[in-house]
Amino acid sequence: MSPAPLVPQHILRDRMSPIAPTHDQVPTLYVIVVYAVVIFALWNIPGARVLITPLKLFTIGWHELCHIVVAVMTGGSVEKVTIDPDQGGSTRVEGGHAPSILAAGYIGSTVFGGVFVLAGFDTLVAKIVSFVLGLGLITPLVLVRTKLTILLTLVYEGLLVGFWFIDHAQALRWYCLFVGVMNVFYVVWDIADDKYFRKVNDSDATQFAMLYPAVSAHVWATLWILFEIGVLIGFVFLGIVAFKMSSEQMYEEASVFLPT
Repeated sequence: MSPAPLVPQHILRDRMSPIAPTHDQVPTLYVIVVYAVVIFALWNIPGARVLITPLKLFTIGWHELCHIVVAVMTGGSVEKVTIDPDQGGSTRVEGGHAPSILAAGYIGSTVFGGVFVLAGFDTLVAKIVSFVLGLGLITPLVLVRTKLTILLTLVYEGLLVGFWFIDHAQALRWYCLFVGVMNVFYVVWDIADDKYFRKVNDSDATQFAMLYPAVSAHVWATLWILFEIGVLIGFVFLGIVAFKMSSEQMYEEASVFLPT
């Protein structure tokens, strides 16, 4: 009896459900979970926190930028902005629509992180968003200029450039995915800072409780975490549906954009 003929991978992918991950996409799903655990540890373990300072500043900086943009759009004026890897960020605003300004931070961080999560599914997307990351790592140095922060920022910038040349830029996917998970779950890190380190700047969940006292900070935190999980799931499904390619196909697609 002759063995059944092997079915080509591209035909198998065509027969799959659109939301079923391919063999090449499954590792990305596992890595997202691992990254969430690793980031939680690095964000909260004293000493280890320093190692991710540039990425923290990038994440906090984007979060505060979202507050600033909505504050200006709703007629408010920004009085002061602070970004600190240990104390978090703070944007003091006069006027504007307070609920919208406050919500913009968590919503902006989550959606922005979702875009970087998509980069974990496709090398070309990773190449494109890496330019945003490269600029975003440097920008916080306008406000934070300690020697260690500058040194670590140069290290992370060096890694970003180096990853373009590792495995035909495939390594960029995992770098951008790490940044994506960090931004998507900003609510968790923000609340953890409140709980474990009693930072000077209150979390946005606490600020929501002050704005709407009938709902406790814990409830606000739970609602925002559920929102983050929902958005992450949405972007994961989008990545699965939109980027059903093998590593070889991703390389061919990405090779037309600044090939390495």
